[in-house]
Amino acid sequence: MTPLAQLLARRIAATGPVGLDAFMAECLLHPQHGYYTTRDPLGAAGDFTTAPEISQMFGELLGLCLAQSWLDQGAPAPFALAEPGPGRGTLMADILRAAARVPGFAEGLRLHLVEASPTLRAAQAARLRGVRPAWRDNVDDLPDDLPLWLVANEFFDALPIRQFVRRGDGWAERQVGLAGDRLAFGLAPPVAVPGLAHRLSDTADGDVVEDRPAAAPVMAAIARRIAANGGAAVIVDYGDLRSRGDTFQAVRAHAFDDPLAHPGEADLTAHVDFGALAQAAAAVPGVTVGPLVPQGVLLERLGIGLRAGALAARLSGPALAAHGAATRRLTDPAEMGTLFKALAVVRAGAPLPPGFGA
Repeated sequence: MTPLAQLLARRIAATGPVGLDAFMAECLLHPQHGYYTTRDPLGAAGDFTTAPEISQMFGELLGLCLAQSWLDQGAPAPFALAEPGPGRGTLMADILRAAARVPGFAEGLRLHLVEASPTLRAAQAARLRGVRPAWRDNVDDLPDDLPLWLVANEFFDALPIRQFVRRGDGWAERQVGLAGDRLAFGLAPPVAVPGLAHRLSDTADGDVVEDRPAAAPVMAAIARRIAANGGAAVIVDYGDLRSRGDTFQAVRAHAFDDPLAHPGEADLTAHVDFGALAQAAAAVPGVTVGPLVPQGVLLERLGIGLRAGALAARLSGPALAAHGAATRRLTDPAEMGTLFKALAVVRAGAPLPPGFGA
């Protein structure tokens, strides 16, 4: 057992089973043994690879998308450019490099990174040397007096979830307990869950529904800043319009893992309920929420074909083959192109960012 597994087992033995949200929070953010607080999880030497690590094109195109949105709203300065969960800083570095070509953008921005991990903060500082970002512990710490342009890539999928199994007209919450001295999944007795009453119409007995308690408040905090001061948010993650089924997963060394096998040493995520995010943003007066767009479609609309061709012209041999593979991985429906989606939020009356229009 990992050190965190031993700690959790002792706690559960003393106080009883815990929900998946509490289990995920401990596994990812425990001060001494949490996955994100103790390591850089990205890249070949880590456990998983995100779109910005696959190709520079992803960040470049999103950077120009944000910069055009900024121009469309009158190029206000100063403004906050923010990213929650910025990983190593790769996405933001690519955004800044591409958007620097837009007059006034680099001079007007005030960079804010929402990051809890000291390890990743150090990696971001090294990657973004010279930019001098301000680090924030959570989205509520972002400025509330500046226009906000925000990008979030694979941020919401790591927020802790609760998982419920339908039993008649009630819901049994999935918990982590003990089988002997080992961690094991179990179910609490079914009860009525008012927040899931609307899901009784589209689920059957035995269906699994996931809820992410922290997601709506985070989305609302972003939307309130955009409504008050202008700006836009672009959210990219994997998931769909509505949660259904068990999507809770662990990834370790670039392979799926038993979520209970290595607490604190594997990444834990679940699909994003984009419908819930859109609803949370739309509940804030003064914003417009765009349609959900598959990642592959968004990148094609933003010009990845032209950018890929320009980069390919400078390459040959294995480098050219790798570039082609990276392009397909980002856009192909059989890879990330359809599983990953994008959602945009803007101030009411402002144009949606490029790529999100009809």
